Amino acid sequence: MIEVSIIIVSYGTAKLTQEAVASIEACYPKEVESGTYEIVVSDNNSPDDTVALLKEYKKNSSIKLLIILDNKKNLGFAKGNNVALKKAKGKYLLFLNPDTLMRPKTIPTLITFMDQHPEAGAVTCQVDIPSGTIDEASHRGFPTPWNAFTHFSGLEKVFSHSRVFAGYTRGWENLKKIHQVPAIVGAFMLVRREAGEQIGWWDEDYFFYGEDLDFCYTLGEKGWKIYYNPTVSILHYGGVSSGIKKQSQGITTANVERKKLMQRYRFDAMRIFYKKHYMQKYPKLVTWFVMKGIEYLYKKNLPKISPQ
Repeated sequence: MIEVSIIIVSYGTAKLTQEAVASIEACYPKEVESGTYEIVVSDNNSPDDTVALLKEYKKNSSIKLLIILDNKKNLGFAKGNNVALKKAKGKYLLFLNPDTLMRPKTIPTLITFMDQHPEAGAVTCQVDIPSGTIDEASHRGFPTPWNAFTHFSGLEKVFSHSRVFAGYTRGWENLKKIHQVPAIVGAFMLVRREAGEQIGWWDEDYFFYGEDLDFCYTLGEKGWKIYYNPTVSILHYGGVSSGIKKQSQGITTANVERKKLMQRYRFDAMRIFYKKHYMQKYPKLVTWFVMKGIEYLYKKNLPKISPQ
């Protein structure tokens, strides 16, 4: 029986994708050799040699089930995952970014946790970033108009432990203890198959960014719980494919045009999420301010992107 299908959507991260797969093999040699763990890489027509590199790696690896999908065009993150899901046969699905490095005990510990918590639709681990801190997206609330305002205005940083002002990062919670959270990050998300099937998996209206928030929101609507479990961890470089995060500027392969495009997708995702989940809950005046705020932030962020 395949216990878990590890799904990686890649785009322009050949070396890092190979390293991510290699780290899984190194941490769980028995599981990948026996086929208890399978790996499905869904490549979105990378401009580099990702597919060829992985095929060559597969020839020399002990991984029994390494499926490499060449999508021939860039489908985006959501659709790239959905394509991979058609091939995945695991009891659990682990959605993993290509710019991650696995650590021992992480996957089996979280599978055991899910087995012991049938109410859990999804769980993540402690997601470390190179600076030594925790990826804030791995432990967060939803971007309600108020949470978005406090986050982008800087009030959240000033009152980082306040339940009123830190609703997005939820800074008052103990990051050393297992607890329920509204949303986790798509860079590492272990999902119960039943839960994913119930919500129809990933919403393909999102091309890049926002899909994980939408996924978690929809799970919550169906009554599933989502957990943050810091007893185990992984390393996430973050933003290597998009090139718009500070922590990965030294290793990103994205050129200036891709960075501009990714910023557009990022702010498009905000509009899609708001219209889908909040538009009917707030007055038209609030919606007007939200849309103007998104437009302002998009224009503000573009000048910060410079050629490498």
